[in-house]
Formats: sequence, structure tokens, C-alpha cells
Amino acid sequence: MIVRAVTRDNKPLTLNLQPGSLTVAFDEQTVLAYDRAGRLWSAFFHGSTFRRGLDGGLLGKWTERSRRERRRLWASEADFVVDRAAALIGALADSAKFDAAPLVRQELLLLLDRARRFTAATARQDAAHFLRVYKPIGILPPDQYMALVLQLTEGCSFNTCTFCTFYRDRPFRIKSLDEFRAHVIAARDYMGESLALRRGIFLADANALVVPQKQLVALLRVLRDDVSDARSQSLFAFLDGFSGRKKSSDDYAALASFGLKRVYIGLESGHDPLLHWLHKPGYVADAIEAAQAIKAGGVNVCVIVLLGAGGSKFGEGHVRDTIEAINAMGLGAGDLVYFSEFVAMPGQPYGHLAERDQVEPLSVEQMRVQRREIEARLKFAGPLKFAAYDIREFIY
Repeated sequence: MIVRAVTRDNKPLTLNLQPGSLTVAFDEQTVLAYDRAGRLWSAFFHGSTFRRGLDGGLLGKWTERSRRERRRLWASEADFVVDRAAALIGALADSAKFDAAPLVRQELLLLLDRARRFTAATARQDAAHFLRVYKPIGILPPDQYMALVLQLTEGCSFNTCTFCTFYRDRPFRIKSLDEFRAHVIAARDYMGESLALRRGIFLADANALVVPQKQLVALLRVLRDDVSDARSQSLFAFLDGFSGRKKSSDDYAALASFGLKRVYIGLESGHDPLLHWLHKPGYVADAIEAAQAIKAGGVNVCVIVLLGAGGSKFGEGHVRDTIEAINAMGLGAGDLVYFSEFVAMPGQPYGHLAERDQVEPLSVEQMRVQRREIEARLKFAGPLKFAAYDIREFIY
């Protein structure tokens, strides 16, 4: 619902009242968005976009010299953005006149009051609460950034990939039924009215569907039977290929009955020698078999390809065999392929490995050539979606 308003000094502005959020456009250079609990989640100030995560982090994005830049803000910078937004909202709530029916105006004032109270100090307290409910969330697929994350497991079941540091500090474990039930209830209570902004449920962490089938079904019953809010929600999760092949199409059909809609497989490459060099367990054949079983069980698949992995040394085999592997999976309508350009991050073993084996990195343009070559030669039944996956843009 669009609502027009006028400030005390007769400046017009626009409010967009949605079931999950309130967006206030003061002008073309200042736009703020809050969820229903009053948490700031997006801000636009003079060409820079900021997205706030529930963990308290703020990701800033802007264009400088025709280049897209992004980085996480320092704590003091994040405090400034949050306080500036709260001050603007407070001034609006105190002075604006709204062109809206009385009940709508009452709702707007309630949401604006919640937003004005979300200062830097409040945001820090909120982030501390979040970290009492959750372990740090390492990564999500881009289409799941606005999901409700529930940590069925913690960490990664193998945690050996040289290009990944998301779960290095965390041993893998599966929550007990009582632990998971308590976590789900705590997450629901923490989110409160913010839940209206969340779409679907992402079962975390890195490899949640590795849980043995009988135990996994029992855990999913917690969602279906004990938490009424989750009964109608679609479920999504990561799964590696060599673990995924251990479940049958009947197993995936059973998971689909609980709402599982899509499984994200980090294929990275269809080239076995490259996977072994990256210290990723299993074989390409495992991922193909897993994808086929998932599809046969009525669940969609997303395949993640790591562009630039192995540099020029592995480049030819990487492109050739990745095309062959994805074509063997039988993807089609409802499925997705993500192309993730390799990004060097602090603490990655990859850099030492590349230096030892004289693996030269590819440029951004060379990685995009890889994407074009792979995408052009994929065969699929029905519309298959392709998208970019930039891990530097993740925040939750």
C-alpha cells in the first residue's frame, strides 16, 4: 500500500506499507526499509546502498570510478548509518501528515515508532540476542538471503575444501530433537513480527541433509507437528554430492512431503582432478547420481559452479567436464545453475596450494568467458535459470 505524506516543511515523501516491511522514500537519494519488528534491513543514502544483517553487520555497496565496490562496514560506520536512519524516522513520525485512513495512519505510526527506537545501541543488543539463538551463519545461496534460517546441524560434515573458510572454527554436529525444537522456538521468538519478511525456511548449516534419513525425518516432524508457523513453509538446504547419493529417490520424495523444494549442490567443477586438487571429497559421478535421485523424488536442484577454480592449469578440463556433468543431471524447469567467481579470501588454504603448484589465477573476464562457454553448451528440458553468486554480497 502506497501512502503519501508531507513533512512539517512541506516536503513530500512516500511510504510503502507491505505485509512484511515498511519502506520510506524521503526523496530519490534517501530510502529506508524496516521490517515489522522495527529492525532496519536496508538503507540508501546518496548513491550508496546498505544492507543490515541480523548479526549486526552492514554491507555497503556503491559505484566508484565505474567499478562496483562493496565491503562490510566497521562497527562505528554501521552505528552511524543506523542512528542516522533512526533520527530521520523519528523526525518523520513527529511532524509528517499522512494521506491515509485512520486505521492505516495508526499502523504507520506504530511501525515508525518501532523504527525510531532502533538506534545503534538497540541494534547491538538485538545482534547479541541473535547470536544467542544462532551460531554464525557462514553462507546462503542468493535466492535464500531472506529465508528463515534454522540450524538443523552446525558446521560442515567434511570441511576440507581449500577455497572455503566458512566453517573452519566449528566441528560438525547434528542437533538432537529437543535441541532443534528449542532452537526453532527461540528463532521464532527472536524474529517476532520480522517473520513476515522471511520467505521459506533454509535448513542450515553447510550440509544439513547429510543427516541419516530416519533421524532427518524425525527432525522435520518437529517443524511440521510442533511449530505451527512452519507447516506451510517451503524448505531448502545444501547437500554435497557424495553424501547426496546415499539417499534414494524415495527418500527425497519423503522429504518433499515435508516441504523440501530445492537442494543446492556445490558441484564446483565436473572435472575430478580439479576436485581432488581442491580437496573436495567424492567424485563428479556422485553429484550426478545425487542430482538424478533428487529430481526423481520431485525436488528441484540448484548446481553451483566455481568459475576460475584451478586457474589456467585446470581451465580446459574444468569447462569441458562441467558441461558434461550438468548435462547428465537432467535439469529443467524449476532448477537453477549458479556461477560463482572465485574470490581469494583471508585464511584460505587455496592460495598456498596455488603457489606451490604454480597455478595462475584467472582474471574476472576470463572467469566470465568460462561462464559463457559452459552456459552456451548446456542441454536441459524446459526453462533452466542461470544466475551469478557473489559470496561477497552475503549478509544475514
